[in-house]
Amino acid sequence: MFQGGAHVTERKEIEAILDHYRTAVYAKDVDAFIELYDEDARVFDLWGRWLYRGSAEWRKPAAEWFGSLGTERSSPEFHDVQIDFGDGVAAVHAFVTYKGLSAEGKELRSMDNRITWVLRKNSEGAWKIVHEHTSAPVDFETGKVTLRR
Repeated sequence: MFQGGAHVTERKEIEAILDHYRTAVYAKDVDAFIELYDEDARVFDLWGRWLYRGSAEWRKPAAEWFGSLGTERSSPEFHDVQIDFGDGVAAVHAFVTYKGLSAEGKELRSMDNRITWVLRKNSEGAWKIVHEHTSAPVDFETGKVTLRR
């Protein structure tokens, strides 16, 4: 699942961040979702705006996303996760499939994104997302976004 050098402990910590993200999204838990992000995080999201500045600003679209699901749930799955480490920082890049599930757990639809996170270890030793960038390829001729790999 993970690529790049040693850093066994750090890899496990990053894997826990990915699990926390999956769990928070599935549970539609805005607080758990936002706690992954540094208060000064910069988020370049695929939808709506060019930039969200800080976790407080990122909270509103997260709450709107979760609220828009009604009784449905979103179940993110990460693929081809690669992690590179520096001194107190990590770069994570992956593909993520968001599956829309009915209240009964039946898959209704899915979409794929590319995701890049830069994480920094804070003074308490916790990894926080300081930058997130999500994207999908755009067909040059039609201008349509491709949401399936």
